[in-house]
Amino acid sequence: MWFSGNRQRFGDLSEQEVLALAISSEEDDARIYRQYALQLHSEFPASAKVFEGMSEEEDRHRSALIALHKKRFGDVIPLIRREHVAGFYARDPVWLIENLGLERIRAEALNMEANAESFYQKAAAYSKDADTRKLLGDLAAAEGHHGTKAQALTDHHISSESRSEEDELARKKFVLTWVQPGLAGLMDGSVSTLAPIFATAFATQDTHTTFLVGLAASVGAGISMGFTEAASDDGELSGRGSPVKRGLAAGVMTTIGGLGHALPYLIHDFWIATFLAIAVVFVELWAIVWLQNRYMQTPFLRATFQVVLGGALVFAAGVLIGGG
Repeated sequence: MWFSGNRQRFGDLSEQEVLALAISSEEDDARIYRQYALQLHSEFPASAKVFEGMSEEEDRHRSALIALHKKRFGDVIPLIRREHVAGFYARDPVWLIENLGLERIRAEALNMEANAESFYQKAAAYSKDADTRKLLGDLAAAEGHHGTKAQALTDHHISSESRSEEDELARKKFVLTWVQPGLAGLMDGSVSTLAPIFATAFATQDTHTTFLVGLAASVGAGISMGFTEAASDDGELSGRGSPVKRGLAAGVMTTIGGLGHALPYLIHDFWIATFLAIAVVFVELWAIVWLQNRYMQTPFLRATFQVVLGGALVFAAGVLIGGG
């Protein structure tokens, strides 16, 4: 039945299948928490202990469910998982959550507990057996109190000083892995493509040709910047994180930075496209100033001088070369 390609409706499950689904879900959640703990262990040891405690709690739930299944239905537990049931809550891939940092992992853990509580409430209402109904109701209550449990584990393992240190480390890691290379890419893409795009624009006054030059310059710069960033540092000694993530951030933002003022040249009217491209450049440069001030703590006036003046000079060079 489960390999036919069709997903079963929850209301069509037998009580044995509901128990089997609960068991597999607890196994999955315990495994996810252990993966979070393993991921966080080296840099956030206090938070790792919290997730280890939560995985142990899920193991206790699984043991209680298995004991009830043995009592009612025997030792053979049907193979049924979340993906077999239509409308059942899904988990985001662990690798995706890991890549989004400590706070995202904490938020996902709370979401997991809320989903589990909802499932047990529904399952308890569906069950006709008193023992099963009681256990599922108790598990729903336990999942509902997991926010309190998680907080108790947090208070036990993480002092306010450790929490502050972990939060600051997570912020720095996010900045070093994503913001810094992304910002460098945005600056490179926005500024380095100004001259070729506007030189082509004023030399040809052909919007189609200008767009193709801008597209080629943006994509080429993005590929080059991405590979350069990834190859420059493996992140092991510098603590800047995965070279793949940094290369991706740098490459994508470089391409976006160039495409921003190339896309207006999809408009056929040269002067409308050019004025719109200039407006986009203005927005891009001020966005870079804001990001530098917000994440890199660069003084606003210094960032303005470096970015806006530099961009203006490159833009003027492109116009002069193209107009000549």
